[in-house]
Amino acid sequence: MQFSVARPDVVRAINQRWLLKFWQQGLGKDAVPRWRIVEAEDLSRIAAGLSYLDVTGRDGEARFMIRSHGPIIGQVYGSADCRGRYLDELIAQSHRAQALAPYQQAVHGGKPVYTIHELADRNGRLVHYERLLLPFARDGRSVDRVLAAFEFICEDGAFDSRELMTSQAAVPALRLSATIDTRAAA
Repeated sequence: MQFSVARPDVVRAINQRWLLKFWQQGLGKDAVPRWRIVEAEDLSRIAAGLSYLDVTGRDGEARFMIRSHGPIIGQVYGSADCRGRYLDELIAQSHRAQALAPYQQAVHGGKPVYTIHELADRNGRLVHYERLLLPFARDGRSVDRVLAAFEFICEDGAFDSRELMTSQAAVPALRLSATIDTRAAA
């Protein structure tokens, strides 16, 4: 998967833009913001679309253990509680490489990654899902946590979100894949 470099204003959803600014403000003198800023912030108003992941392994073998996730994430993955499970266990083998590449990019680059995919719900309605991945580190250097923010948008309005991410026969169509340059003016 190729990642372009994009300015922060490529991110469309308001909550994701706020999270990106929050991440940038948390940098300080560190290479990657420290996880403690997430623990100190009240994210409850946007928690439904968030997933918190611990990064285990290194050198291209990073895995992502789900620490917790909001109810929207549970619904689209078809599991109310995925805590303690690895993300790769929830994704079909045929989709795994594309689905995990943005997470690997966030870990190895230490920068936010933003993707937009298109897929269809059970009724054939087109759904855009926007994913913002924010890397964090306990030590300010080595990425060991990822905060993932999801937004699901359907131009037709309502859509069937049950198992949306796990019921796809084909790999969702990738529309944008970018590493965010937070130094660029928004």
